[in-house]
Amino acid sequence: MTAKTRVMKEYKEISRSQADEAIELLPDERNILLWKGLIKGPQESPYEGHIFELGIKVPDSYPLAPPAVHFVTKIFHPNVHFKTGEICLDILKTSWSPAWTLQAVCRAVLALLSAPAPDSPLNCDAGNLLRAQDMRGYSSMARMYATRLAAMPQGSSIVEQPHPSSLNTFKEDH
Repeated sequence: MTAKTRVMKEYKEISRSQADEAIELLPDERNILLWKGLIKGPQESPYEGHIFELGIKVPDSYPLAPPAVHFVTKIFHPNVHFKTGEICLDILKTSWSPAWTLQAVCRAVLALLSAPAPDSPLNCDAGNLLRAQDMRGYSSMARMYATRLAAMPQGSSIVEQPHPSSLNTFKEDH
């Protein structure tokens, strides 16, 4: 199965299934291997009430190789490089399995926002605050950056934004 065929299958499934209220995946109109992910900050986290954009690039070897996923929106988090948006998440590297889907990857990134792993930081400042058990300091910094840099929903959830309605934009490889 080619990467484009697999991604088309996932796209159709996303379009058919009930919307995930915390995640929206949108393919690029010209290239099915480039996606934008929008994730809502988890409740009871410093990111609550904000929307973060992910950039997703699917390699030609997908699903045997993981997609390249990074935060487009800057975020203060121990497992996210503040400048590049690189995400330290095992499923995007050594623990990848072809069973993972783009939707599941976004769910894993969302879970990481609720449960950071300070022992493998890409942002040492955030990691140091958590390792010192300074949750108040970490939450304050994360909330401040989220307020300054992340989008806030304008009276509607991200899933209320329209999905591209037609699959005709993309052609499957045969």
